[in-house]
Amino acid sequence: MTPLSPAPSSPTPAGHALVTGASSGIGAAIAREYAARGVPLILTARREDRLQQLADDLRRQVPVEVIASDLADPAAPAALVEEIHRRGLKVRILVNNAGYGVAGRYRVNDWPTHAAFLQLMIGAVSELIWRLLPDLRESGHGRIVNVSSVAGLVPGADGQTLYAPVKAYMVKLSESLHLENLDRGVNVTALCPGFTLSEFHDVTGTRGMMDKLPGWIWLQAGDVARAGIDAAERGQVVCVPGWRYKLLVFVAKHLPESWLLGLMKRNSKKYRKVD
Repeated sequence: MTPLSPAPSSPTPAGHALVTGASSGIGAAIAREYAARGVPLILTARREDRLQQLADDLRRQVPVEVIASDLADPAAPAALVEEIHRRGLKVRILVNNAGYGVAGRYRVNDWPTHAAFLQLMIGAVSELIWRLLPDLRESGHGRIVNVSSVAGLVPGADGQTLYAPVKAYMVKLSESLHLENLDRGVNVTALCPGFTLSEFHDVTGTRGMMDKLPGWIWLQAGDVARAGIDAAERGQVVCVPGWRYKLLVFVAKHLPESWLLGLMKRNSKKYRKVD
């Protein structure tokens, strides 16, 4: 049985948690976890119907606002923040979770596909932080959770060429932002899970490959959500849920790079499209 989230030891600070990519997977799990902790929510994603279903469920616990937005559109981050402020809402917690993977080697996909991916994973993340940072700093208890990946902490794989680089960017961005904003009570955390049960691999078309992996390799989205939120509250900058993935990252930091690249080359076909 999954343990219940601990009750806050003091009243929850004022302000909403904005969760991007909240319609499923880790994003939905993070929204549920914040609702269980009494934090009002702003949910955004492309699929408004899925957001409304989640919001209807969570409104039994906390106030929930829904704003549908496709953050792969360069105009979307500014429009999203404008709508938040138009509704008179203050963001105290920003969770940058929206994301996906582009399957196949670099030249398999056209440039507009890669450009949309980079806009969502780097452009939108960076702009939302920039636009909302004044609110987070003003709250005196702001939190940013950037949902990165173990992929950003180990050598790149063959296939999904841009995925590891953008996840590494989120780690480094989190580290710098944390140092810059500690004086105003803002904690910034890069949440770096490994393989997590969600719709991610359905979207990338690799579900068949994933189903062949052993069960022990998978994390539960709820466990990942709790680990990330707890890490942000502690001021932990990089959070790797699960002892197996902690061990993987530790080993990756200490083995010669040539060995690691060789291992990635031999194993990429097990979980990436490489043709």
